[in-house]
Amino acid sequence: MERMSVMAPSGHFSLSVADRLALQNAITPGEGSSPRVSRARAESALNYYQTRRSGFLNDKSTEVLEDEDEDEECPKTVATEFRPDVRFYLAFSSLAALSLVVALDGTSISVALPVITQYLNGSAIEGFWAGTSFLLCSTVFQPIYASFSDIFGRKQMTLLAVAVFLVGCVVSGTSHIMTIMLIGRSIQGIGGSGIIALTNILVTDMVPLRYRGNWVGILGATWAVGSVIGPVVGGSLAHTSTWQWIFYLNLPFIVASFAMVFVFIRLRNKPSTFAAKLRRADWVGSVVFIGSTTAVLVPLTWGGVMYDWTSWRVIAPIGFGITGLIILWYHERFVAAEPVIRTVVFANRTTNIAYLAATMHGMVLWCLLYYQPLYYEGVRGFSPVIAGVALFPATFTVAPTAIVTGFVISKFGRYRWAVWAGWGCTTLGVGFLCAVDISTQLTQVLLTDLLAGIGLGGLFPALQFQLQAASDPKTLAFSVAMFSFFRGLGQTLGIAIGGTIFQNELASKLSQQPLFADRAQELAKDATSLVSWMRSAPEGEARQVMRTAYTESLQTVYIALACLALAATAVSLFIRHYDIDQAMETDQGLVSKEEADRAGRP
Repeated sequence: MERMSVMAPSGHFSLSVADRLALQNAITPGEGSSPRVSRARAESALNYYQTRRSGFLNDKSTEVLEDEDEDEECPKTVATEFRPDVRFYLAFSSLAALSLVVALDGTSISVALPVITQYLNGSAIEGFWAGTSFLLCSTVFQPIYASFSDIFGRKQMTLLAVAVFLVGCVVSGTSHIMTIMLIGRSIQGIGGSGIIALTNILVTDMVPLRYRGNWVGILGATWAVGSVIGPVVGGSLAHTSTWQWIFYLNLPFIVASFAMVFVFIRLRNKPSTFAAKLRRADWVGSVVFIGSTTAVLVPLTWGGVMYDWTSWRVIAPIGFGITGLIILWYHERFVAAEPVIRTVVFANRTTNIAYLAATMHGMVLWCLLYYQPLYYEGVRGFSPVIAGVALFPATFTVAPTAIVTGFVISKFGRYRWAVWAGWGCTTLGVGFLCAVDISTQLTQVLLTDLLAGIGLGGLFPALQFQLQAASDPKTLAFSVAMFSFFRGLGQTLGIAIGGTIFQNELASKLSQQPLFADRAQELAKDATSLVSWMRSAPEGEARQVMRTAYTESLQTVYIALACLALAATAVSLFIRHYDIDQAMETDQGLVSKEEADRAGRP
């Protein structure tokens, strides 16, 4: 049947016969269809009719798509054509620039921490916290920013996050003692968490799901580029007279990004007084969430570094944190009017698998980014800069793979193949690393890193599609924020668990060597110090024994990562396909040029 819906000259939008039948079928449950799917179809059809009537979508053709998999229930939705204009490109450029700056800052300081700690007369523990404080804060605050952006506005919260990040850079760069450095890094983490969460959320407000893969891939690529360049920049500036420039180099980019967000991102906002917005915010839930997650994450970074895993200093805070999360669940589920954590985002199997996969993705990625440079520096004897360059096969492949994968998903409307292929390549790449020893040719190691990088890069857009296609559009911002939170959680868990495995294995192997048996536990606690020792130690039996024990301990870490990636591959087989041709539903979309002209805004 021919299908054509028209806009009459009078401005009245009329449904064609085919559209009326489609709407009727969506509202009336057919044989074998569940009430949930029927409601979803009806809501999608009605939303599309209302949106077209309002003239918000810039599309010239629509089509109701049939499910291609007969054994899966996927709501039929409406495809829309997306034609970005100059304002969109400028707005998106500001988001990409912010992602680049945060990724660059998060990774550049890692190789410079020994120099900074020595210059500021800090202890090894303080140096450890200079890196960890940023990671913890950038994880914990992401759901808070998402919730508050729904109340105070995406643009306003983004500007706040950028301003906080700018303050943190200034404090860190001007610090003269480690205490000030730790404060500055924590402030940077708080600002960075908002940038990470809100850049991903703003893309969902700006781009329909079908075309989102191209732009999500670009964001993932800019993040990957920043993560790649970071260690090289940090290594080149890792001197007592120049380390401050690691933070100062960010300032012009941050200021430019702030100006671009302020000028080019124009969003629709619901009018409300500031006092009313303050009353809507879930302050109790926010405090409980921050306190509980911090109580869990901080001991995870302590374990095996500052205290034994069996110490009460590790076990007690984790117990308090878990208790707090249980209280938080009750408060968010039954008490809060607008909860900071929407429990409804956990009601779908496919989205829950996406959260689990994001955690595993973060664990594998950051374990590789943390331990592979140590292998190149300690075992191969590379300098920090050359170690960063040697990691290029794993890191530089992430960006192009993310872009290509996002484009292909958008082109063909299928994302499950990318999830399966991504985890498959990651499993093979990390699995091959398990065979690396001190005699392995460098070319073999680089090719292995290349395969892992391809898999991890493809998962950036693939997992986003898996989550967003299965999420309720009304709570998509909260789903995206929780996805980012779980990826950050994976980063923390990856470094903590990887460190525990590495230390236990290294202590065990060194205890079997007469040269190091009496100091095995002490030496195994600080992997970075051993790197410096191996690079400066003369050739001989002691250096050879240490290199062998170090490499074999890393092999155990890689075995754990390969098992984790294999488990993620198995779990991903249970995800369902959801149609990505969905009408965009948002209260804070970009203001079109026509709307701006009508409102008298530039």
